Amino acid sequence: MEIAHLVAKRSTCLRRQVGAVLVREKRLLATGYNGAPSGMEHCEAVGCLRARLGIPSGERHELCRGIHAEQNVIIQAARHGISTEGATLFCTVSPCFICAKILVQAGVRQVVYGAGYPDEKALDMFSGQISFVKLSS
Repeated sequence: MEIAHLVAKRSTCLRRQVGAVLVREKRLLATGYNGAPSGMEHCEAVGCLRARLGIPSGERHELCRGIHAEQNVIIQAARHGISTEGATLFCTVSPCFICAKILVQAGVRQVVYGAGYPDEKALDMFSGQISFVKLSS
């Protein structure tokens, strides 16, 4: 989890810095952090629409320019031809519903997370599909 916290420091999100690390058989496969897509201006430069509109955390993800850390770690693995089947995700924050669906589809078998996130639908998505473990502080 320490590596996930280090990766989170690269985040350009104004609201929450999140880091993710994908591991299989004690080998680091890929890392990801939340922020704008490659080649686009960072939220630090253009601001946050969700913050301007006062949208609470966990709602209206479609308005966010950023890509979640969990999405980025899966994308990085795909870009480099690395299978995610049977991997464990270490993430500084528990995944949202959208990321939960992606992780299930990617074949991730376990998610280990630090802080909670206000998305009960994600827990339902993991039920019976992925082992979901919260690290104690």
